[in-house]
Amino acid sequence: MASGKEIRNKIKSVENTRKITKAMEMVAASKMRKAQERMRAARPYGEKIRRVAGNLSHALTEYKHPFLIDREHANVGVILVTSDKGLCGGLNSNLLRLTVSKMKEFDAKSIKFQATCIGNKGLGFMQRAGAKVVSHVTALGDTPHLEKLIGPVKVQLDAYMNGEIDALYIGYNRFINTMKQEPTFEQILPLADETIKSAHQPGWDYVYEPEAKAVIDDLLIRYVEALIYQAVAENMASEQSARMVAMKSASDNAKNVIGELKLVYNKARQAAITKELSEIVSGAAAV
Repeated sequence: MASGKEIRNKIKSVENTRKITKAMEMVAASKMRKAQERMRAARPYGEKIRRVAGNLSHALTEYKHPFLIDREHANVGVILVTSDKGLCGGLNSNLLRLTVSKMKEFDAKSIKFQATCIGNKGLGFMQRAGAKVVSHVTALGDTPHLEKLIGPVKVQLDAYMNGEIDALYIGYNRFINTMKQEPTFEQILPLADETIKSAHQPGWDYVYEPEAKAVIDDLLIRYVEALIYQAVAENMASEQSARMVAMKSASDNAKNVIGELKLVYNKARQAAITKELSEIVSGAAAV
């Protein structure tokens, strides 16, 4: 059995760790509320522009934007949204596991892909996997800024416009609630995806001023930017929620360990006292 001093040192070490995890839990809870408010504020805009894009894909106009034309997939682009930091449970692991399965599907169909990584964890994973990373952005902080995202995403959009890739996918964690975050991998280009078709409302058409090309070109770029921003906002809310839950679990586990160590310490202390009393009694009896 360990000595009393060793057990006291272990208890002190676990208590210090618990203070850290408790503080991280409180910080994550504060950031989580702000991230959820930001995400929920962006959702109505994202849903509306998705509906407009869905209607545009079925609009009766002579001009067809390249984003609206389906192609045979020979090369694809992937935008992977992860966190910059760890200590958030299995949030990144679940998304990366889903990404690996999609990469295997592409490989089985002889489809080449190139990646844009938003977040340090995804960048490190893609580099270790030997994937072709054409752009990346890290250190976004706690608030997503569209101006930081436009540059890396534009690399993929230019590749799509130039015919270098035939489809664009995005992988991120969708926020369901505080306890549940769902890894999501969906197609955003071309707009022939089923999620876009479901947003289409039959009977709709538009009158374009000054002309269809100018309006559609600008609108579809805004559509992609809105989707990327929404995905990053959802991932940040998921990250803070997962971190809060993980740190709470760590704090609770530390509390249980401290309780068990105190029991062991009390037993060791009691055994030492009993031993000393036995030695005193034996000495007195010998005298």
